[in-house]
Amino acid sequence: MANLTVASAPHLHSGDDTWSVMRDVLIALSPASLASIYFFGWRACLMLVIGVGSALFWEWLLTRKRKSTIPDGSAAVTGLLLTLVLPPTMPLWQLPIGTLIAIALGKQIFGGLGFNPFNPALIGRAALMASWPGAMTTWRWPHGATLSLEGFDAITTATPLALSKYQGFKVGYGQLLWGNIAGSLGETSVVAILLGAAYLIWRRRIDLRIPLGYLGTVFLLTVLWGQDPLFHLLAGGLMLGAFFMATDYVTTPVTARGRAIFGIGCGILTVLIRLFGGYPEGVGYSILLMNATAPLLERWTMPKRRRRDA
Repeated sequence: MANLTVASAPHLHSGDDTWSVMRDVLIALSPASLASIYFFGWRACLMLVIGVGSALFWEWLLTRKRKSTIPDGSAAVTGLLLTLVLPPTMPLWQLPIGTLIAIALGKQIFGGLGFNPFNPALIGRAALMASWPGAMTTWRWPHGATLSLEGFDAITTATPLALSKYQGFKVGYGQLLWGNIAGSLGETSVVAILLGAAYLIWRRRIDLRIPLGYLGTVFLLTVLWGQDPLFHLLAGGLMLGAFFMATDYVTTPVTARGRAIFGIGCGILTVLIRLFGGYPEGVGYSILLMNATAPLLERWTMPKRRRRDA
């Protein structure tokens, strides 16, 4: 009689583990990280070290009585992502507080990686925004960067989205692509973000239904509202959010249709916040709100079993 092993699903394994996935995400984020250092200097490098280092410390501290989860790389990814969505002028002492909230309240309080309903890095950013809105909305343009517009040529502390929403000025597409503009550390250079996204696509680490649904919805809705769709795609944290935040395995639906709806929902909420909210950016909050709908989307889109007639 053959020996049978009884076990719960999954029964097939791809050979990948959590570390291999997180390693690819870290590699994919390296162009954006290097771009932040290029544009914002040594302070960006220091923030990246503090963000990743403090996230690893909190992960060790909160899990020291259990099997260490530091080797899986998830804490490093959380710390890096959180740092990349923060302004370069943020006080350094606030950064470890953000990573503590991201690791403790965003992940460990729910049981660790795989059980968290919300993106931990965005939880940390939302908490910092609520606690220190002044620091989170103080921006600096890269050294030597100037804004040349019709009748306006100066160094400004406003982001391109804020300039467009409140003053009606538009930053050129070239600056938005390259990243020589004001913004969070890792979201200014679209070229760097797309390089990392291309690596994730090549490694088959992300489902394109989410970013394509997200970006396509933003493009369509901004056209319908008479806005510049290309500007909205390139400005702010949309590219970073679409490819690196909204595609998080744990906080998005597992079904194909669910992921498509998830991306479309993120796009709708982002446009509504940008155009009609009091805040010029809406990517982070849009993804967090859609994270809350992920279980429901899975339930609605889960394929039904077919019954075989006797």
